[in-house]
Amino acid sequence: MPDPIAITSGTRYAGDGERVAVMFPGGDYSPARPLLHFARSMLVQRAWTVQEIWWQLPADLADSDLRGSDPPVEEWVCDRVTAAVDAEGEACKLIVGKSLGSLAAEVAAERTIPAVWLTPLLYNDRVLHALERSRARTLLVGGSADTLWDSAAARRLRHEVLEFQDADHWVELSGDALGSLELLRRVTGNIEDFINRL
Repeated sequence: MPDPIAITSGTRYAGDGERVAVMFPGGDYSPARPLLHFARSMLVQRAWTVQEIWWQLPADLADSDLRGSDPPVEEWVCDRVTAAVDAEGEACKLIVGKSLGSLAAEVAAERTIPAVWLTPLLYNDRVLHALERSRARTLLVGGSADTLWDSAAARRLRHEVLEFQDADHWVELSGDALGSLELLRRVTGNIEDFINRL
C-alpha cells in the first residue's frame, strides 16, 4: 500500500497572512468543484489566504460507507486536517470542508475555529457529537435529497443551517441545471455573509 501521507497535496492562495482558511475536499469532490471553487473565490476576494488540501483516500479505505462510523477513515481525515491546521497556527481562522472533510469537525470544535461544512456527514456520530460540542460560529449546508444529510439533526444544532429542498449531496437539483446554478449562487452568498461576520 502506498504511504497515505503521499496522497495529500495542497494549493495556496496568498492573502492576509493573519486570516487563513483551510479547505478540505470530499471523497469524490475536489477543491476544483463548484461549491469549493466559489467558496475559495469568495475568500480570496476578501483578501483571505486560502490553503486548499487535495487528497485521495488510499485504496483500502476508498469503499467506506460514510453513513456510519468508520474509524480508519475518520482517523485518516483527522490526521490530515490536524496537520494542515497546525501548520497555520493561530492564523487559521476558518475551516471549510465538504462531506468527507466534515469527519474532522472535532478539530474545529476542540480549537473553537469557525467552520463552513458543505454537506456534512450528519449520520456519523463523530461528526454529530463534534458539531454538538462546537461553540464556534458554524454554517451547515445541505439538501433534503442527500442521503448523508439529516434535516432533523441539523435543526437541533445551534448552528446556522442552509438547507435546500430536493438538493442532492452536490447541492444540485436533478435535471435542473439553472436551478442548480441558483443554489450555488445562494450558497456562495451565504458563505460571503458568514465570513463578513467573522
